[in-house]
Amino acid sequence: MRIGRRTFATLGPVAALGLLAACSDGGSGGGGEGGEGDFVTDLTFGTGGTGGVYYPLGGEYAAIYEDNIDGVTVNYTDSGASVENIGKIFQGEWQLGISQSDTANSAVTGDGEFEGAQVDNIGWIAGLYPEAAHIVTLAGSGIESAADLKGKRIAVGDVGSGTRAVSDAILAAYDIGEGDYEAFEQDFSSSLDLLRDNNIDASVFVVGTPTGSLGDLAATNEVALVSLDQDKAEQVASESLFEVYTITPDAYDFLEEDVITLSVAAALIASTTQVSPELGYEITKATFEHSGDITLPQGGLISHDFALTGQGEVPLHPGAQQYYEEEGLL
Repeated sequence: MRIGRRTFATLGPVAALGLLAACSDGGSGGGGEGGEGDFVTDLTFGTGGTGGVYYPLGGEYAAIYEDNIDGVTVNYTDSGASVENIGKIFQGEWQLGISQSDTANSAVTGDGEFEGAQVDNIGWIAGLYPEAAHIVTLAGSGIESAADLKGKRIAVGDVGSGTRAVSDAILAAYDIGEGDYEAFEQDFSSSLDLLRDNNIDASVFVVGTPTGSLGDLAATNEVALVSLDQDKAEQVASESLFEVYTITPDAYDFLEEDVITLSVAAALIASTTQVSPELGYEITKATFEHSGDITLPQGGLISHDFALTGQGEVPLHPGAQQYYEEEGLL
């Protein structure tokens, strides 16, 4: 894995809201059909917080693309994840990004955090792997079920991430409203620090399973994952783009039984106005042909079988469509 590419500071809450407002006004890079003169080969790749999976995965794929695609440079950056990555692509500042599949769908349909700010220049490259919602707490918190989150201090996801939508859906299923808990808008890594220092009672985050950061926390603290009731999980899944998912005991050393939760797909998306069909094809091809070079556990899950999982209303990037047609997946 190469390191040393330039990184950018993540957006703060005010800037993130301003980004969405800019999207609704048309943005500098979105809203057009694009043309050959707009295509670039010096790409910025939005990932996520440094404590999650998106950031190291983006770094490894950035190296793969540079090593296997002629004439392309890829600068990967930490970010607030899904919402910020999509917003920056819309504005023409970034060209690649990783996003939760539900967030990408909300962006193109103009729903959720993108209400009134429909994004029309992102294309689906690939579904990469399932991401599971983790409700994490420590021994002594008094939280044994999701219903016990009422009245607690909860990290609900960073501004600019897709985790907040999952957090809200879970809490709503248990009739826990906005005023029934104290919300902390934190990235994955920061939320674990707050939990470790007993500054919050629980953290909700959506991440590929397993994640090493949670294993690190469990090495020094008695960690518990909170399971959802089956009927509540099925209720949320029936009303959303989430799917019922089971985290099995082999995922983490501290688990002794299955944990019922929700999942979405981690998806690779690209600008349709700045990434040419030819380059989009090469990126899609390299994503699958070199998935075996990924050192993270999630690399073993990246395959044609999962490629279109969660796509929903997100249009295929023209380059990806050509690749999938050639591979007989469409």
